[in-house]
Amino acid sequence: MKVYDGPFGRAQAERLLWRAGFGPRRADADSFASMGLAGAVDTLLNPPAYATTGPEPTDGHGLPLAPQDANGHDHLWWLDRMVRGNQPLVERMALVWHDWFATSNVGVQSQKLMLDQNQLFRTNWDGTFSDLLLGVTSNPAMLLWLNGNKNRVGQPNENYAREMMELFTLGADQGYTETDVREQARALTGWRNDNRATGPTNFRFDPSLHDNGTKTVFGTSGNFSWQDAPRLAVQNPKHPPYFVSKLWSYFIPLTELDDATSASLQQQYVSSGYGVAGVLRSILVHPALHTGPTVTKPPVVHTAGLLRALDRGIDTDTWTGLDSAAGQRLFYPPNVAGWDDDRWLDTQTFRGRWAIVANVLRPYALTPAKAPPGQANTPDAILARALDFWNGPQLSSATQNVLLQFAAAALGDASNASKQKAFPTYIENALRQLIAVSPELLTC
Repeated sequence: MKVYDGPFGRAQAERLLWRAGFGPRRADADSFASMGLAGAVDTLLNPPAYATTGPEPTDGHGLPLAPQDANGHDHLWWLDRMVRGNQPLVERMALVWHDWFATSNVGVQSQKLMLDQNQLFRTNWDGTFSDLLLGVTSNPAMLLWLNGNKNRVGQPNENYAREMMELFTLGADQGYTETDVREQARALTGWRNDNRATGPTNFRFDPSLHDNGTKTVFGTSGNFSWQDAPRLAVQNPKHPPYFVSKLWSYFIPLTELDDATSASLQQQYVSSGYGVAGVLRSILVHPALHTGPTVTKPPVVHTAGLLRALDRGIDTDTWTGLDSAAGQRLFYPPNVAGWDDDRWLDTQTFRGRWAIVANVLRPYALTPAKAPPGQANTPDAILARALDFWNGPQLSSATQNVLLQFAAAALGDASNASKQKAFPTYIENALRQLIAVSPELLTC
């Protein structure tokens, strides 16, 4: 397996922290760079006990969040873990699994059950995929989302069986037939729940609703149970290549997984009993992650990273609507296939990004009356201060030139003494905004 052996400085550490987390806090890039690539990846894979920094999250009225009950507070609760938590890769993998097993509260209609599923992803973030899939199969949110609670003997519902193979384990039309879908659906029969005024509850397996007949799945016959259905999918020869390719795509989406690397990752995956951690580590140290093309940050990752850079916690409920406008509301993927990465930047979602940055910056807005006396107000000096505000991100010369031209033109418009005093502050505010929506800050 190839391992990146090039320089690992601040820039490389920043890319790793964005791809495997939510970007660096002020001192993180230098700290991780000092560890070297292997040490940095091991630190991410072996996080300390969960802890947070900074004040507890609040809504726009300064009140504590109610993630199980208040509309949008589920999104804020998870965003807070991304921003203040000390386990960035754990949360990033929870986000990966949320997209992989895309379940939406549009169908579940219970923030509590969605949060319970979210905890399942977090608890099983780096264990075996077979255990995770088994947990997802019996998870109440998934049972509601893909009608597993309506799948019973004599009336099989094929929704989960189909998506389990098409999206979760094998790939569309890979290694299974329509007969396998029907037979897997029979194996998955037996789940039910009670319905109360407060919502669905008491999810359980009822043997009387299970089809105990012989099923034939992937050419093998037996009285398969609901536990056998995911096991058979994972043990299908088409699963390992699908798994490693899909996991690779979350971290290195624009570089094709070559046959040799795929074979090596598959061997590692199968020999470990379908373990995730080893494959994940191999992906994070692969040269393609560190030297390949940049990728667009998902909206929630961008938001969390900007807040982390400024050590600002969740102190308003506007992030739910703003992230949604940018194309990503947590717990509401658009469909069972998850989010479409091609929609992260278009003429509509970019407006959401712009508004996110504006709201991130609002508490830090500079005013001419409070401008420090004696500071240099050349285009270069103003840009340097704006870059320092964002912890010194590395911009391309092309981006820097555009920003300097903007600053120079704006300074040139100051036609009197009053404007000459005020404009440098306004330009610095504008440069902070423009830096945060620059190609370098929107990608990693």
